[in-house]
Amino acid sequence: MATRLVQINMKAHDDSALGGFWAKVLGWETSIEAPGVTNLEPPGVDYPDPAFLFIDLVRYPDPKVGKNRVHVDLATTSAAHRAELVERLTALGATPTDVGQGDVAWTVMADPEGNEFCVLDPRPDHRDTGPIAAVVVDCADPRAMARFWGESMDWTVREVTDQEAVLRSATGVGPYLRFHRTPDVKTGWNRVHLDVRPYPGDDPQAEVARLRALGATPVELDGIHWTVLTDPEGNEFCLLSPK
Repeated sequence: MATRLVQINMKAHDDSALGGFWAKVLGWETSIEAPGVTNLEPPGVDYPDPAFLFIDLVRYPDPKVGKNRVHVDLATTSAAHRAELVERLTALGATPTDVGQGDVAWTVMADPEGNEFCVLDPRPDHRDTGPIAAVVVDCADPRAMARFWGESMDWTVREVTDQEAVLRSATGVGPYLRFHRTPDVKTGWNRVHLDVRPYPGDDPQAEVARLRALGATPVELDGIHWTVLTDPEGNEFCLLSPK
């Protein structure tokens, strides 16, 4: 048994407006799953697809506090493309932001609701990722995160150091998942989190038990039909139904 990362879940004060922003950024389409839930989907792609991480935006009333522990990195193909993308993002409502990054080769920005993201410099390993180069998770111990997430999913651990762990779909396509070491302490619920799915035919309860044995902790919430857990560093993630 194994899960695979299928989508990113992002809390939003206005899921429709924020979904519209990210749809224009990525060149994707939007659909309304339910009141207060907007889905972002690459056109012509059936869900789930290992080459893409879909995005769900869910209406959430609480204000954003502090820097998000999970963010996306956008890929660029050249210095000119990067400059053009930053200019287009600014026109769409994104703003430059300082999270203490110092003098770096990429550009840190925030979307209209303040969610941080990075526009990366051109890199050879991002040529085939699509518009999202990576999802980055702040953590205290990249090696521990590589062990947990490498065993939780069928994604391949590509690199592990004391500073960063890098995973990618076992199919070798789509965005990377990076766990980046940071001294910041997690406080409150993550506004952006990961959603994973078992494969068709897998037993969801057996998968919950397997994830718990690896170090996940269940979170009790009423009124939902999926399972919420936290990884060993307390980052929430959702185990969806097999598909």
